[in-house]
Amino acid sequence: MIVNAMKSENLLLRCIPEKEWETLKSSISEVDLELGQVLSEPGRKTHWIYFPANALVSILYNLENGGSAEIAIIGNEGMTGISIFLGGESTTSRAVVQSAGRAYKIRSEIILDLFNNSPPVMHLFLRFTQAKITQMSQTAVCNRHHSIDQQLCRWLLLSIDRLSGNELVMTQDLIANMLGVRREGVTEVAGKLQREGFITYSRGHITVLDRAALEKRTCECYAVVKREYDRLLPDKIAV
Repeated sequence: MIVNAMKSENLLLRCIPEKEWETLKSSISEVDLELGQVLSEPGRKTHWIYFPANALVSILYNLENGGSAEIAIIGNEGMTGISIFLGGESTTSRAVVQSAGRAYKIRSEIILDLFNNSPPVMHLFLRFTQAKITQMSQTAVCNRHHSIDQQLCRWLLLSIDRLSGNELVMTQDLIANMLGVRREGVTEVAGKLQREGFITYSRGHITVLDRAALEKRTCECYAVVKREYDRLLPDKIAV
């Protein structure tokens, strides 16, 4: 049943107490998210909250010159739209589907009411928010101080952590856009990782073959983010 799938496919939904879940589940609907679909725009009030199941959502900051860079990834561990319960209602970033798949959506006012009236849910959502802030902070550090090689390894690991498998559908142009680097740099690094047997890459499909090797290759930023998510959200997705 879809109700059971919601609980098993997204960590935050899975962690919502049964009492609150009984009142919430009738308001949730399953949706298919398409690659490139915009879920929220900068400066605009958020009307829908999305809980990804097997999709990935990028939080992007866009520059006036048309450039952009990813500041966070959200998958089956989280939710979009945290601004609604932080008091701001909108943000300066854009939420865009990075990898197509399914998600569960609910009106933002329902989530806000749940946040305000259920201390367990409030604490759950705030712990996720703290973990997400860590990811955003570490991404800024990584983009400033580490090589494209290390950045790409970190990005691949964070992405597959938020999916149920080890395959991504992603073009090199899109990866370059996410990392805020030149496409040529991504092409060079992706080719090197493929030659060394860490990944395979063909027509936009990336498969991670050797996760342990990627973990050794990346910088400390990945481990910092993973430890914080594990600490704040210790329950795991059932796959």
